[in-house]
Amino acid sequence: MATESVSSSGSTTFTEISPSEFFYRNRDLAGFTNPARALYMACRELLENSMDAAELYGVLPEIYVRLISENSAVDAPDPKPYRLSVVDNGPGVEPSQIPSAFGKVFYGSKYVLRQSRGMFGLGGTMAILYGQITTNKPVLITSSADGKKRHSFEMIIDIAENKPVVLKRESTDAGGKTGTRVDLTLEGDYLRASQKIIDYLRQTALVASYANLAFVDPQGQLTFFERATTSMPPAPKETLPHPHGIDVEALKRIIKLTEETTMLSFMKTHFHRVGEKIAKKFLEFAGISPRLAPKRLSNQQIVAMVGALQNFQEFLQPDASVLSPVGEEILQAGITKELQPEFSAVVARPPSSYSGFPFLVEVGMAYGGKVLQPGLKLFRFANRIPLLYDESSDVSFKVMNEEIDWRRYHVPQDAPLGVITHIASTKIPYKTVGKEYIADRPEIEKELRNATREALRRLSIYLSRKGSMEAVQRKMNIYGKYLPLIARFSADLAGVKKLPDYKKLMGKTKEVEGEVEGEATEAETMGAEPAPQAAEGKKEIEQKKIEEYSAD
Repeated sequence: MATESVSSSGSTTFTEISPSEFFYRNRDLAGFTNPARALYMACRELLENSMDAAELYGVLPEIYVRLISENSAVDAPDPKPYRLSVVDNGPGVEPSQIPSAFGKVFYGSKYVLRQSRGMFGLGGTMAILYGQITTNKPVLITSSADGKKRHSFEMIIDIAENKPVVLKRESTDAGGKTGTRVDLTLEGDYLRASQKIIDYLRQTALVASYANLAFVDPQGQLTFFERATTSMPPAPKETLPHPHGIDVEALKRIIKLTEETTMLSFMKTHFHRVGEKIAKKFLEFAGISPRLAPKRLSNQQIVAMVGALQNFQEFLQPDASVLSPVGEEILQAGITKELQPEFSAVVARPPSSYSGFPFLVEVGMAYGGKVLQPGLKLFRFANRIPLLYDESSDVSFKVMNEEIDWRRYHVPQDAPLGVITHIASTKIPYKTVGKEYIADRPEIEKELRNATREALRRLSIYLSRKGSMEAVQRKMNIYGKYLPLIARFSADLAGVKKLPDYKKLMGKTKEVEGEVEGEATEAETMGAEPAPQAAEGKKEIEQKKIEEYSAD
């Protein structure tokens, strides 16, 4: 919707644009900068929505992504139109909410204080909007929330009005299955986006090792990431704002909506971890009567109260039970399955907070094995989202390259090493709407630094013991080469035919080796056996998956 007015001079026109119009004009802000990145972003945003929905309801995710070239000429060069289909087994969406949830910018379930992959309620709708402005084709949304009826909506977005326009609607039998399917057509450059899409899926499988992820590329080739565990992180909980995270505008909005009649009950009802005792202490500190009605606060009193909220030091730290970290078992399973290292360790730091928002840092360390190449490879995650772009701008990159003394831990410069960093929070401090890199908040830096150092200490112990084992093996090789010669020379000098029993010495050396191996056991148990490669028999199962999803 747009409105215009003319100034008294008659020369200046003022125009209002809708959120859809804004992102139509500035789609680079959301990461849709070119056909290659837009294709990657569309896959990512729709997959994130599916993962969030399944995890929130405790459903083991089963997600299928397929790309099909819409160009009649199969060998036509990129960029060209692609049909993107994303199917999940989540809780589905109520039919009354489907048009607005997928056809209205800044409308969704993300606007509560709760940990989730999405934060802005923008990504999925932005993918649909990009498809519409590049191919002029409607999107098809199919969903079932009750397993009885499957509702399909073919629609477009009215960009000027920021609202959905439903072109066609129908209902069919759901056959007892819940979930959502999105089919949209967009201009893409798969040749340049393919590696990023595969990397994104692989890293999602690493940090969400409880999910089955299937991807079929435009050539019909299936890439399947099978779950390694059925354990899932606890579902994130909605929470109240912490007093230290409140500004003037937020406080005014809370006061406007509150039904509390006293400031004492207001503090206890609307703020995180504020009980009666702390509420009384704060109100005394702020010079506000506990019996005063919140709606009677003047603007000057509201500003003064915000200052007091920021400076009062007796508020409890945010409760991290509202967070949903990956967890050591799940992250270890993902590292083992995807990276197949000879050593791995996972460190989870105690919960902390920044600006009143709780957060928790997890760091995984993987060394050697079949997948990692020489050199440091950084895998960055935020609320289980793989971050693939703008690595050098991220707080994790800064910590690894500026704040860690690698020589102290005796890690060779060309060691095949993977470092996995995960930050879980109700509010990730992203620097852009595209959610690709995280601001270097001092509190987050500190926790990342401490977790990385702990993981490196474990790796250092492993490498030290591994070096001891290798030294023993080198001695064994020397003994095995020269002891038979010494025995024969000694027999010749003594004038006897029977050689000394030098094999006993070899046996004692093996006993020493065994002791060293025993000492290394503790370090090795922090690692995990490489996961077996997928059997050839899976191909038939995977082909059935393609047929099943395509049929749906």
